[in-house]
Amino acid sequence: MADDDNGTIVVVEDEPAIADLLDVYLRRAGFRVVLADNTDRGAELCASEQPRLVILDIGLPGTTDGLGLCRQIRDAGTTPVMLLTARDSEVDRIVGLELGADDYVTKPFSPREVVARVKAILRRSDAGPTKTTTLTHNELSVDLTRREARAGGAPVVLTAREFDLLVYFLRHEGAVLGRQQLLDGVWGSGWYGDERTVDVHVRQLRRKLGPAFDLTTIWGVGYRLS
Repeated sequence: MADDDNGTIVVVEDEPAIADLLDVYLRRAGFRVVLADNTDRGAELCASEQPRLVILDIGLPGTTDGLGLCRQIRDAGTTPVMLLTARDSEVDRIVGLELGADDYVTKPFSPREVVARVKAILRRSDAGPTKTTTLTHNELSVDLTRREARAGGAPVVLTAREFDLLVYFLRHEGAVLGRQQLLDGVWGSGWYGDERTVDVHVRQLRRKLGPAFDLTTIWGVGYRLS
C-alpha cells in the first residue's frame, strides 16, 4: 500500500517525540502525514493540503492556541478534528468539543488507539448513501448522501460527529435514548469516555439547529426527539 492511499492527515504537535510517533503509525496505516509544530503553520497546511482529518494538540505555540485553531478549522468547513489533551485538562476537552472537535485523546496515549479512532471518524465522515437518502423532521432536512443538514431551508454546518448524532435522533424519533445508547450507536461500542460528551454535542446541535430541533431532555435518563 502506498503511503498516501488513505489521504492526508495534518498533525499539529509541538512535542517532536509525539509528532514523530504519530507520523510513523499513521503512515503505516496508509496515510500521508504532514507535520506542523505551531498553529500558524498548522493553519497554512490545513488551507493548502485540504486534509481528510486534523490531529491537533491544545497547548500549542503560535498566534493562537490549539482551541483557537480548532475554531478556525470548524469555521472554514467540515474537516474532522481530533484533539490531543493533557490528562488534567477536562475544561479544555469540553471547550474543544463545543468548538466542533470530533474526538479527543488524552496524553499519554496508545498510537494504535489514535489510528483506530482516526479510521472510525473517517468511516463516519465518508459513509455512503443508504436506502433512505433524506430524513426530515419539522423544518429539519438531512441529506444522507451529501451529508448536509438544513434547518428552515438554510444550510447548517455540522461536524461529522454532530451530523451522525442528529441522524441517530432522526432515525429513532419518539424514542427515549439514554446516553450510553447514544454513545454505542454514534461513537461506537468500543469508545470509552465521559457520558457528558453526549451532552456537549446535544448542546451544540440545539445551538446550531434552533427550535426545529425539538429535543426533550428526560432527566436522569437521556433525550427524546418529540
